[in-house]
Amino acid sequence: MSSTSVKPLRADEDYAIANKKYPWRWVSAVVIIALFGLLLYSAVTNPRFHWDVIGLYFRDVSIARGIQITLLLTVVCMLLGIVLGIVLAVMRLSVNPVVRAAAGFYVFAFRGTPVLVQLLLWYNLAALYPDITFGIPGVHLDANQIVTPLMAAILGLGLNEAAYMSEIVRAGILSVDAGQSEAAGALGLNRMQTMLKVVLPQAMRVIIPPTGNEAIGMLKQTSLVSVLAVSELLYSTQVIYAKNFQVIPMLIVASIWYIIMTTVFTLGQGWLERRFSRGTSRHTPASWTERLRKAMRVHAPEATGKAATL
Repeated sequence: MSSTSVKPLRADEDYAIANKKYPWRWVSAVVIIALFGLLLYSAVTNPRFHWDVIGLYFRDVSIARGIQITLLLTVVCMLLGIVLGIVLAVMRLSVNPVVRAAAGFYVFAFRGTPVLVQLLLWYNLAALYPDITFGIPGVHLDANQIVTPLMAAILGLGLNEAAYMSEIVRAGILSVDAGQSEAAGALGLNRMQTMLKVVLPQAMRVIIPPTGNEAIGMLKQTSLVSVLAVSELLYSTQVIYAKNFQVIPMLIVASIWYIIMTTVFTLGQGWLERRFSRGTSRHTPASWTERLRKAMRVHAPEATGKAATL
């Protein structure tokens, strides 16, 4: 009977790990970078872009004021949408069928009509209700003075956003295990305390990502209020190119500023996602730098270095 002797491995011996090759990953990256470089070169060298005009108006005073109004509308309308959306979400989960039906009709009506139509309806509210009384005797308010273009923009965008936020919040609430509410009830917390202290904090992990998308969408939707002559970024741009007839350069100026603002919002969204995902490392989103490093490296072993003794 013959036996084969096997040389034992030394615990302190280093062994090289062969990296798996991904040639097509690098080829695709080179092709994309080349195409992007050609596009960038074409844009820079094309005199019809009028980059001198873009640089001249990029920091124009009217553009800066338009950015301020755009950010103001975004923040105010999102706050209105989030607060009212939470209320509507809780109403849709109510055991009262009347409350549940009222919230459902609100969501159905505002999601079923275009936001531009809603903006125009709010702007022309005085045609339906010249005097706003709120059902209180002796109270007569002029609708033309109350519903200004800016107020119509806030009402149109904010109330429309509430319909979408209610569904996002409702999905987040339903994602929390029912045992959490039962445990809170066993501790003596009422329904409101359970919702505010137990359910909503846990639902934030699900609510934050789509809410960030809605905030970015709201930032761009503010351009719709230009039809109401609200001097946000797009309307300020339109006023300028109506005078100098430089339509494309001015639209590029507006586009660059929108990209800058959405980038800031995206970074903020990523920070909030990582913050509310703490303690659940399985769901913690990676930063954009980590994703880039992961996409470009060719091998990422979990453990390297000394080989174990066999």
